[in-house]
Amino acid sequence: MSPDVPERDDTGRVLIFDTTLRDGEQSPGISLNTTEKLEIAHQLARLGVDIIEAGFPIASPGDFEAVQAIARQVQGPVIAGLARANPADIDRAWEAVKDSERPRIHTFVSTSDIHIEHQLQATREDVKGLARASVAQAKALCDDVEFSPMDATRADVEFTAEVLQIALDEGATTINIPDTVGYAMPAEYAAFLTRLYELVPDLHKAVLSTHCHDDLGLAVANSFSGVLAGARQVEGAINGIGERAGNASLEEFVMLLHTRGEELGLHCDVVTTEIARTSRLVSRLTGYVIQPNKAVVGRNAFAHESGIHQDGVLKERTTYEIMDARTVGLDTNSLVLGKHSGRHALKQALEDLGYPVDGATLNTAFKRFKELADKKKQVTAMDLEALVTDELRAEIPGYGLEWFEVEASSQRPPHARVGVSTPDGRSIEGSFTGDGPVDAVFRAINAATGIDARLREFRVDAVTGGQDALGEVSVVVELGDPDAAIAHHTPGVLAGERVTGAGQAVATDILEAGGTAYVRALSAAVRRAQLAADAPQEDRAALLSTP
Repeated sequence: MSPDVPERDDTGRVLIFDTTLRDGEQSPGISLNTTEKLEIAHQLARLGVDIIEAGFPIASPGDFEAVQAIARQVQGPVIAGLARANPADIDRAWEAVKDSERPRIHTFVSTSDIHIEHQLQATREDVKGLARASVAQAKALCDDVEFSPMDATRADVEFTAEVLQIALDEGATTINIPDTVGYAMPAEYAAFLTRLYELVPDLHKAVLSTHCHDDLGLAVANSFSGVLAGARQVEGAINGIGERAGNASLEEFVMLLHTRGEELGLHCDVVTTEIARTSRLVSRLTGYVIQPNKAVVGRNAFAHESGIHQDGVLKERTTYEIMDARTVGLDTNSLVLGKHSGRHALKQALEDLGYPVDGATLNTAFKRFKELADKKKQVTAMDLEALVTDELRAEIPGYGLEWFEVEASSQRPPHARVGVSTPDGRSIEGSFTGDGPVDAVFRAINAATGIDARLREFRVDAVTGGQDALGEVSVVVELGDPDAAIAHHTPGVLAGERVTGAGQAVATDILEAGGTAYVRALSAAVRRAQLAADAPQEDRAALLSTP
């Protein structure tokens, strides 16, 4: 640090715990593979988060594989695996994270009576026993242990305090207080934490953490109140994704500290200029669009429509902007390549964006870049980001769109023919009509594969401005019949169950992007159904979207 810059008081440092890959991935329709999770985890490390909760290792073999890969390959942050207060969960979590340079086991059990009675079907004494045994087991394996009393904000504070003291006695180093259902209000949440400090003598020896959900739109506000009450770790997700209404939006909380923290003596070590890129990567790989008016990362966050606002900003930016767009990394589109740009220029541009490529990977990227540059006069940094993430999706085994033909007219229904590659390497064809060209392509894919998928969501966004912009298409499909068992193409789904899958793709042609996104969504849904075939009954809900 420069001698002219005073050292910050470390008591005001807030640790940022990212749960995008665990709680965030629990959002309906999201199903990331190991390659995609690794890409997000590497970007989270570049962002500078302190802890990455990489997943729930016992949930599925794929989740275990992803957490283990992140633990082995991602340097810098602590890598945490989530585990219920269950011996098998804790062993599996440790097996997944043990190769990390900084591993953590995060274990939890509910302390609210409504959860104890209806979900656990247990007693308060049972919960105390589970907390004691799980933390002791985790501590015997790993020095860094986090404990969470789930649904704490609806629990009896005195009983929760008893459970926390047990966890601390057994060696927990971080105590997290979840507002699991987003029920608390800021003053109430702060008072709860303050009371815990009074009731638990050893709580000041551990790091106190917040984990707030956004059901009432208060997740960031509650997290901030928790920090003012003494918490020094905040758990959140990029773009606020997560169960139901989501988690505390990590980028919003970070920029709250960046903008207002100095007067409160609070700070974090996140590299704010990486925020926008991280947000876009998560949005593209999950298929969850960022609402235009989303704070910090929405496309309108720094836009001014009102003449009065425009006039003020032109004269002096701070008249209507409390943050500089460059602070969150929104100036990355300045890089421009064209069809005459060479392989070295592309390699350098990708490395500047945080994507080191070489060999066959560079050859593939260069081929796609040249194809795009022939159709698009200027290729920007955001175009390159979109191409890289699209290549990650293309590596996933499953169905693929080989070619398509569409006949469209206002005089008759559009007709589409498609060629589809199957997971076992065959080529199949199908044709069908539809309400429009896109619908015809989707129905032709159903005809080719023999799978009666239903379209639940379809969205088109432009990666950049202009008529030649890349189109980014997101699709969610649903398999299953609420009244009958579905066809043999998706084994493992029983009567009354449904399974969803999401897919995304980019291309200058919306029909091409739409068809590719559709087969990727279909592949994701089929994979989830196949996983369910071998899953225990109690784990099916985590694998299927059940009505």
